[in-house]
Amino acid sequence: MLRSLKDLERYEITATDGDIGKVADFYLDDERWVVRYLVVKTGGILDAQRQVLISPISFRDIDWAGDRFHLALTKEKVTNSPSVDTDVPVSRQYERDYFRYYGYPYYWGYSGYWGMGAFPDALSSGIWTDEDASDARRVTDPHLRSVNEVRGYHIEGSDGPIGHVHDFIVDDRSWKIQYLVVDTSNWWIGKKVLISPDWATRVNWPDKKVYTDLSKQKIKDSPLWSPEAPVNREYETRLYDFYGRPVYWDDRLPAEAAAAAKSRADRTRAHP
Repeated sequence: MLRSLKDLERYEITATDGDIGKVADFYLDDERWVVRYLVVKTGGILDAQRQVLISPISFRDIDWAGDRFHLALTKEKVTNSPSVDTDVPVSRQYERDYFRYYGYPYYWGYSGYWGMGAFPDALSSGIWTDEDASDARRVTDPHLRSVNEVRGYHIEGSDGPIGHVHDFIVDDRSWKIQYLVVDTSNWWIGKKVLISPDWATRVNWPDKKVYTDLSKQKIKDSPLWSPEAPVNREYETRLYDFYGRPVYWDDRLPAEAAAAAKSRADRTRAHP
């Protein structure tokens, strides 16, 4: 399902033995447009507060109705995790220390969003090894950006400014950013539109600008989007058809995979 990151910022984080804190921000990978970490503010009003990073790999369960992420970690494990200064970029050295501490295999250096797979839970059962560490040293530093920082970036179309980034729509399994929510109120009052970050022709990070080949008229004519309505496959199909872009999904694949698995099982039963 696709969800707004703004909505997820109020979520509580709960360890196996109690509450930890609340989501304050997210770090996204600006090359793959995948959320790599939740920034969690720990402690209460009377407690010493610090910020820790939580990877979606650590999730045990998500209570969407109760606005809560449940971790497969204890409070002590999170408290003793490598400290992070959210005012400076997250380095690959920090990530190596982080993954070594939690015992997870690395996600970077592979073709999938999360290692060889599309979902972070595939790494939760893996084991960190010295061989992984050796391979990871050959990978360059990450490009992790604060979501709070990227909000407000200007979107430049083919014939002028379109608006600015207002929010992000994320897939709640892969944590891939599927859409930027663009506020067009600086030239067209009252409308927000969705565009995929994959449609960006380039991003100028120092100037805080995202460039796309979409025109202002194309944006104006795009399918109406409401923040109160969920982004479902029907809407996505209309959006991609309107812009003439290839879709990122193929709903036939799960059915075909299931049919193939059944066929193999039938053959096995027929010829044990």
